[in-house]
This record gives sequence, C-alpha cells and structure tokens, in this order.
Amino acid sequence: MSGRSVFRILTLVVVMLRAIAAGAAPGDAVEAARALLAAWHEDPARVDHARARLEAASGADATAETLVELSRAWFLTGDFRAHADGERVAAYERGAAAARRAIAADPGDDRARLWYAINTGRLAELRGVMRAVALVSTLREESETVLRLNPSSVDGLILAGGLAAAVPGFMGGDRTRAERLFKRALSADPHQTGGRLELARLYVATRRWSDARRELQRIVDERAPTDLPRWAMNDLPSARAMLAELDQRGRVSGVSPESP
Repeated sequence: MSGRSVFRILTLVVVMLRAIAAGAAPGDAVEAARALLAAWHEDPARVDHARARLEAASGADATAETLVELSRAWFLTGDFRAHADGERVAAYERGAAAARRAIAADPGDDRARLWYAINTGRLAELRGVMRAVALVSTLREESETVLRLNPSSVDGLILAGGLAAAVPGFMGGDRTRAERLFKRALSADPHQTGGRLELARLYVATRRWSDARRELQRIVDERAPTDLPRWAMNDLPSARAMLAELDQRGRVSGVSPESP
C-alpha cells in the first residue's frame, strides 16, 4: 500500500470519528467525557479529548448537563493544560460562558452556578481584581445561590469558605465563618482533599501551625481521594510543599512530606 493510500485512509478515519462525535447523543458525550476525566492524571491529554467531545455536543439545543461538564472541562484546561496567562484567561472565559448557557437552560441547576462562580473566580485572580466590590458581590451571590439550591453541596460549601477566607473583613470576609464552612464540607466528605487544602491554608494564614500540619498530613496520607486526578496533580504536591516549608521554618516538627 502506497504512502498516499495510507494517508487517505487515515484522513477518512479522522473524518468518520468527527462525524460520530458530532452526531453523538448529548448523554453519550457526557458519559464519555466523564469516563475520560475520571483518571485524566494518567494522561492529561484526556482533558482535551473530553472537552472536544463536549464541544461537539454543545450545539444550540445542548442540555444543561452537557454545558456543565463543558464548563468543568474548560476549567481543567485553564488549571492544568494552559501554558500562559492568556491561554488560562481564554479557558476560564469559555468555562464561564458554558456555565452561563447551562444556567439559562436550567436556572435551578446548582452545578451550573458552581462552575460559573469557579471559572469567574479564576478570572478574577488572573486579572488582579479579586478585591473589586462588584465582582466579589457577584461571586458571593452565586455562591449563596448554590447553597440555596443545594445546602449539602460539598463544593458549594468549599466555594463559600474560600470566599469568606479570601476577601478582607470590610468586604464581608470572615475567617471564622470560612473555617466553619470548610469543616462542614469535610464532615460531609472527609476525602475531599481540595477543601482540606483550603482549610490548611486558612490555618497557615492564622498561624495555627499544628492544625495546618494535621490537615496537610491527612492529604498526604489520603488513600481514597474524592477527586483522584486533582489530588495527584495538585493537592498532594501542594501539601508536601507546604509541609516542607513549615518544617524548614521551624513551625512544626516530625513532618514526613515524602510519605506515600
């Protein structure tokens, strides 16, 4: 078989795969994307493949569920696949836009509100306007809406805690409330290492060194993280780095940051 024939066959295969993806039922695209994202840390390119499937299924009549997953995929793109701030901004903007479409499709979908707030929060961090009153007000409103729609939302509680911890007191920040929200989230899901990392950061910010060490070591020792890819790619290395820094500064003793 000539090289030209091989090329034509490969081109035909690519065209067929694109046609299949474009014609796939939205539910199929969502399930396929979730399967790819379940262990994306093993091959980060799976984030790109999942996003492509969801984009193909995100036409004018896309369901809120499809758009929520697309918003999540764009968030992961910004956090783990983008290589420059411009790429990250573009990813979070696409994530926020997908979430807005999901909200329009189903105003009562708490996850749509959640991912809109999360992507928008990342944009705020990158643009250096986290202290802008109007933006903080928008984020807080969306956070409150998430918990109104779903009071037991673990991610919603972590989002609310993060806002309470991040903004200054005169803008509504409250570290005591933040700690309470983080603890509520971890009581509902003790294996949510993202929330535990936020709690540890709060303890570091308030100089509660032994409390910070305890939470960080629990992340390192975690054996069944709720979000395995994020634990492997972000929470675990962050916890190890923070433990090592605390140890170097003499804040804690007996730390074993390289524990498996």
